[in-house]
Amino acid sequence: MKVILGADHAGFALKERIKGELLRLGREIEDVGTHAPDPANWAEYGALAAARVAADPARCLGILVCGSGIGMSIVANRFPGVRAALCHSEEAARLARQHNDANVLALGARMIDPETALRVVAVFLATPFEGGRHQVRLDYLRDHVEKPTT
Repeated sequence: MKVILGADHAGFALKERIKGELLRLGREIEDVGTHAPDPANWAEYGALAAARVAADPARCLGILVCGSGIGMSIVANRFPGVRAALCHSEEAARLARQHNDANVLALGARMIDPETALRVVAVFLATPFEGGRHQVRLDYLRDHVEKPTT
């Protein structure tokens, strides 16, 4: 599973730390930026990453980082098929994957310490979707929210 990374200036350092750990573990990544700590637009980089996940959701997961994680989750969830979850704990990351089949993790670099963030990322990437009763909810989103009836 390819991991798409994106961040604004506030999330740049944490994104780089996550990227280094993922590369160390041999994960395939694509870093859409930002590539420096200079001021950057969270909406732009969140949209770039979310579009990549939306284009290939069976083979991609995303990790987006901004100051609070809120902006990144807002922009990512505007893309059909993207289910972004803002997580600050391992339990939230586990449930986001198990129950919601979240395919984008949003992190707030100003809200979480780097060690916790790395644990959250590890749980997010390792946890499978449970399906079953949870699939019914995703089917509802697909049929009634992403494609509203007229």
